[in-house]
This record gives sequence, structure tokens and C-alpha cells, in this order.
Amino acid sequence: MTPPRYDRGDWQPGDGVFNAAAMAGYSVRVAERVGRLVDEGNFVVLLGGECSNLLGPAVALRRRGRFGVVYLDGHSDFRTVDNSPYVGAAGGEALALVTGRGQADLTDLESLRPYVRDTDAALLGIRDDDEYEPDVRAAGIPVWPARDIIGDPAKAARGVLERMERDELDGFWVHLDVDILDAEVMPAVDSPDPGGLQHQELQDLLEPLLASTQCAGIDIGIFDPDLDPDGKYAAELTDTLVAALT
Repeated sequence: MTPPRYDRGDWQPGDGVFNAAAMAGYSVRVAERVGRLVDEGNFVVLLGGECSNLLGPAVALRRRGRFGVVYLDGHSDFRTVDNSPYVGAAGGEALALVTGRGQADLTDLESLRPYVRDTDAALLGIRDDDEYEPDVRAAGIPVWPARDIIGDPAKAARGVLERMERDELDGFWVHLDVDILDAEVMPAVDSPDPGGLQHQELQDLLEPLLASTQCAGIDIGIFDPDLDPDGKYAAELTDTLVAALT
């Protein structure tokens, strides 16, 4: 699917999320495509773009029931007008948006707000200096920082699955921002940070999540090929993802 242009136009701080109208329309189109695939019994892999990619699958699944989200990211993406002077790029607000925090033209498509309840979300992979972590925890969303995943990713996955494989949930979706990986092994992102996972740790974390019969699919974003001219990091990332999916 072809996304709209990333156009800030004459946006100024205080105007809300820039490009929101185009993003909303695109998210509905993605929701239609994802929904059809889910209804056909497919496991969905959505590639490309940044963290607002989660909006489309979140809307699709919300139409069909109550679904959770496993948010794998080096950052919490929980910026709102309540904890920041202003909002702007939806990629830094995606977890807040899908849990109903923010402007209605993104958070209340088809009057479905919230797409994911706080009790049905989990955040994994953030670094120790994440400024919005206290707000995430205050919302009741459990957090597994990268430091708690490194060394035993399978334990973290088991903890998440205990939360997601509950009778009241119809399933869950996995969101993967590849900056969950350490900057040393994945510098081809817009905000590379130290203290992240190695490839094997990411594979070990993903495998049980994606193997769950409750998992509807995964979106994968933030990788920037312009920062990987020889394709080295793309090849390593692809190997990790293929191993986790198989």
C-alpha cells in the first residue's frame, strides 16, 4: 500500500499531530486490508514506515473484538499534551494513541476509542532514561525495560503471554520498532541508542510471542535503508525476523 506523503505543511507547535488527516485515512485503508487477511485466517506481517503503522492493525482488530498489543520498542512512544509541551510526530505517540490518548481524529476512528485498553497492553525494550516510563506505569501498562530482557528474553516473553493469553482477549498484535536493538548492531534507525538487545535476544523474545495461537500478526518499522547503503543491517535484521517467524 502506498502511504501519503510525510508532509508537515505549515505545522506549528501546538497544532497537534502533523499530517493527521492523511494518516487517519491511510490507517483506515490499512485496517481494511489487515482485517480481510485476518478474517481469511492469515498471520499478518506488515512491513515499513514508522510507529504510527500500528494504527491500522489496531483499528482492524478493534472492529473484531478485544485485542491486546505487545509494544516492542526502544522508546515508550507515550508522549501526550499532558506530559509534553506539545505533540507532533505520531511515531513518538503511537502507544498513547492506540490506548486512546490524543486527538480524536487519530484516537477515535469509527468511534472505536480506545483501540487497545491499558490493561491489554505491554511495553518491552525501553532504555533506562525513557522520560515517559512513569506515565506508562501509572496507566497500569506493565513495562519490561531492555535491561530486564537481556539475559533471559524467554522469561519476559512468558510474562507477556500470561497477560495476553487470557479468556477475555480475542488475541493480540505485536508491534516491533527495530530500535529495540542496540545501536551497535542496528544503527540504521532514526534514534539509535545503546543498552538495547542483540539479534539473538530479539529472536528469543519474538519466537514465543509469534508462535502463540492468539497472535494475529506483527508490524515492523523504523528501519531506514538510507542509513544502510550496503544492506548489511537489512540482511542481519531479515535473518533475525525469518528465524523468529519460522
